[in-house]
Amino acid sequence: MQLDARDAGLASDIVFGTLRRRGQLDAIAGACSTRPIARLDVEVRIVLEMAVYQCIFLDRVPDHAVVNDAVELARRAGKASAAGFVNAILRGVMRQVITAPDEAATPAWLLERWRKEFGVETTAAIVAASLAPPRRYIRTGGAPPPPGAIATDVFGCHELPSGDPKAFRFQDIGSQAVVPLLKLEPGQRFLDVCAAPGNKTAQALETPVRAVACELHPSRAHGLLQLGIPVVVADARAPLPFSVKFDRILVDAPCTGTGTLSRNPEIKWRLKPEDLADLQNRQKAILGNALALLAPGGRLVYSTCSLEREENDDVVGNCGYAVAETLRRLPGRDPGDGFFAAVICG
Repeated sequence: MQLDARDAGLASDIVFGTLRRRGQLDAIAGACSTRPIARLDVEVRIVLEMAVYQCIFLDRVPDHAVVNDAVELARRAGKASAAGFVNAILRGVMRQVITAPDEAATPAWLLERWRKEFGVETTAAIVAASLAPPRRYIRTGGAPPPPGAIATDVFGCHELPSGDPKAFRFQDIGSQAVVPLLKLEPGQRFLDVCAAPGNKTAQALETPVRAVACELHPSRAHGLLQLGIPVVVADARAPLPFSVKFDRILVDAPCTGTGTLSRNPEIKWRLKPEDLADLQNRQKAILGNALALLAPGGRLVYSTCSLEREENDDVVGNCGYAVAETLRRLPGRDPGDGFFAAVICG
């Protein structure tokens, strides 16, 4: 089934909006239910969440039509016995003025961590940013931007609120703020250790460096070939297969991605506290193997799009090298996604 642009936009809004506010939607639906929403069959729960999101946060489809569609969706999902339950819950939501705080849209364990780390006000700003659609940024480098683009305080980065990016690629402003920390110079040997999807690699190539890209997954590595540089498939958790040292190294490590919840709202619902230890072990191994390739007087940047101390300060703080400077961008305080970056000098 082919959707026109308007319907496709609505479908996207429903999916991402529901994921962003899932806990909040469950709280609202739960106020009209004698059964815990989290214990419902997953199909019924999803139908309720999407319908409540439309009733509370959208106004394109009339409420009665939303209810009818939800009941029909429950039947199509093989949950005909739950159709009356879905109808009753949604009509209860429509009859009453039910509210739930924005904080309910974020798992409690994440809220507790952020409040301890950043304070109550900053955490509220992070949550608010996670509930809004991400702003659109493009990488222009030194080229003239397209019509409607707005310059930012990151060189070569423009916000494009709407319209065609033309030849420019979309890249978040937080991502674009990392590469300048490398202080690249023409002719330097540059290694991007975890390169896919290649946005930061492409940004680095705006300076004529001798670059090599590394990537664990062959399919993702194949996509890097369009950059016109050598691409090596390698697991950076093990010693990397290079006999030369590099003047500049970027370690954009795999991470939880908690700085990108506006863009990737599903993360907060699948992430568990115990995941952090496993990720930290991987990050430490990757950083250690990258540091072994850093030339004397060289510069390495370790970065993540995570807000969590275990993946950031605790990784670089135990790497055996001094950290020369750090960058920390927080959603709601700074434009774009949340990022951490640390500069380590050889």
